[in-house]
This record gives sequence, C-alpha cells and structure tokens, in this order.
Amino acid sequence: MTDPKDARTEDADERPLLENGKPVQRPDYEKGAMGRRSFLGKIGAATGILGAASYISKAPEDWPLSMRDDSGLRSEPKVTPIRLNDYRIEKSAAASADVGIGRGGTPKQMLRKALDGIGGIERYISPGDIVLVKPNVAFDRAPALGATSQPELIEELVNMLLVDCRAQEVRVADNPIESPADCFMKTGLRAASERAGGRVYLPDSNAFKMLNTPGAKLIEEWWFFHRPFTNVDKVIGVAPVKDHNLCYASMGIKNWYGLLGGRRSQFHQDIHEIVSDLSIMIRPTLTILDGTKILMENGPTGGDPSNVVTGDVVMAALDAVAQDAWAFEHLLRRDPNDLPEYLHKSEEKGSGRVDYSGRIKEIL
Repeated sequence: MTDPKDARTEDADERPLLENGKPVQRPDYEKGAMGRRSFLGKIGAATGILGAASYISKAPEDWPLSMRDDSGLRSEPKVTPIRLNDYRIEKSAAASADVGIGRGGTPKQMLRKALDGIGGIERYISPGDIVLVKPNVAFDRAPALGATSQPELIEELVNMLLVDCRAQEVRVADNPIESPADCFMKTGLRAASERAGGRVYLPDSNAFKMLNTPGAKLIEEWWFFHRPFTNVDKVIGVAPVKDHNLCYASMGIKNWYGLLGGRRSQFHQDIHEIVSDLSIMIRPTLTILDGTKILMENGPTGGDPSNVVTGDVVMAALDAVAQDAWAFEHLLRRDPNDLPEYLHKSEEKGSGRVDYSGRIKEIL
C-alpha cells in the first residue's frame, strides 16, 4: 500500500483521475476547525486595525500619525534648499586696485585693459576651471539699443577664458524676462557665445532649485536658475550700464536679478532691498561692466536709439559696489550724492564699499 506522503512526489500521469479527467488533488494540509480563543483573537486584531485606520484618517492634522490634510500643507512636496559657493578670489599682493578701467581702442582691447587693471584674468581663472558667464539677456532687443550685454564683448571674454586661461568649459546663461530663445537670438549673444566656443544654457522648469541666502531680506529662500551652476568653479557677471525706471540704474549688481525664478516681478515693490539681496546671493569671481553703449533714458527696456550714447569704457571689478558707484557718476552722469539706495544697502550687508577712492586703476 502506498504511503499518502508519497503522493506528493507522484507524477501527474500516475495520480488517480476524477470523472472529469483531472487528477485528484492532495493538499499538504487540512483545514481544521477554528477555536473560540483563536476566533476572539482575530476579531481583536481586526478591531485594532480598524481603530488605527479610523484614528489616522480622522485625528486632527497636528496629532501624531494623523494623515488628515485639511490645509493641503501635508501634500506639498518637501524642498531642501541649497547654497551657492563663494566664487571670489583674493587679488594679488601686487594689485592695489579693486576696480580696473580700460579706455581707448576696440571693446576687446578695453576689456583686456580693464582686466589688467586688477591683475589680469589669469590671476582669477585657472586651467581646467568650469566658468559661468552671466550676461544681461533680459529682452529681445538688438545690441544697438543698449538694453542688453554687447555680443562682441561676450565673444572676446569667452575666447579669453578658453584660450588664454585654458578653462575646461565656459557656460553662458541667463533667465530672460521675455522668451529665452528669442532673447539670445535677437541680441546676438547666442551666436557670439558659440562662435567663441561657449555653451549656452536656456532655462526650463527643471532648471531651478530652492536657494538659501543667509542674511537676505526678500529671498532668504527663493527659486534660482541653478542648472548652469552645477560643478562651476568661477562666475563672471557681464552687464550693460543703463537707466532703470525703478531703481535709477541697472549695472553690475542688478544683473544677477536674471537668475531668479518664480514670480520675481513682486519684488519691484521693494526694488532697492531686492537688489541689495542680490549682492549677497552670489559672490562672483569678477563683475564686468560694459560702457561701450550706455542707455541713458527709458531703461531698462529701451527701444529708441536716441537714448543710447557711445562710451569708451569697460570695467572689471572685485568690488561691484564700488564699480557701480563709479559708473553711476561717470557713465550715467548722475549726482554722486544721489546714489541708488541699493548701493548703500549692499554696503551694509557686507558686499563692498561705495567709496571707490584710491581703489581704481585706469589703463588708457
């Protein structure tokens, strides 16, 4: 007689068949009757589970383990803010100036003179560096209107970084007010950057991160165009000099406004505070001011060639506060006793000094 245990190893062809032709199943276990104690235990467990589910679904939102979300705050994504590096480099012991001014010749020649005034660009950029260049590309305007950075200067700067300094990569990025693609095209800045070997970064919805800026009043935590900053070693701002209908002047510090995301137009209500916040949001390696075409009126957008004057100055600075103060007086030709409030606020926040006396080197 075959042991029932051996039935588990029988081939299907050798098992007894039912009338329908299917083999007789031999389960490994037999279901026994449930005892009273076991039944009560299962009822208790089920009751506990139902009670816990009821609690987490109905308990007030601020109670432990509660899953209620009446305010909608619980379902908001959790964002961990990031911080930017400090990209500044100390000037050489031989260089006394914080601001270099280049005059005379082509814009390219003036750029080199300005950089030489603070010790030369090779002092600040090392071989193998990844460098971010931030021009002003806010509007889809032709270069002659003075509302954006001049392409000739950007092309020369990118070329110097790649050839003279042997940078590994030069990125050119901005978050324009108008269509980014149209702005980079109409201003000529995309073509100029790429001719010199630079790589243009355009913003999209995934290019921003929440940035934490300690000490900022309005943007202590705010969305920031971060993608082009990934693994960057040095940062250079390049801005035009122009009139501004709200803060009186848009120059080196104001240029960083273009890196903000979100609803940044709300900051126009407190324009001097936000510009001074920008001065601590980013600590650039260098700030370059282009005074070859100066928008004297109807800034920042411009649109009328008669508002633009041709200048003969390019500036390079380690102290953007001093640089902007000098440009306000000498390039926009405004009263130095009526400096924009944001310059004084920037000085209070430790971003530089308004008094530029004894700290400027001019090369003709």
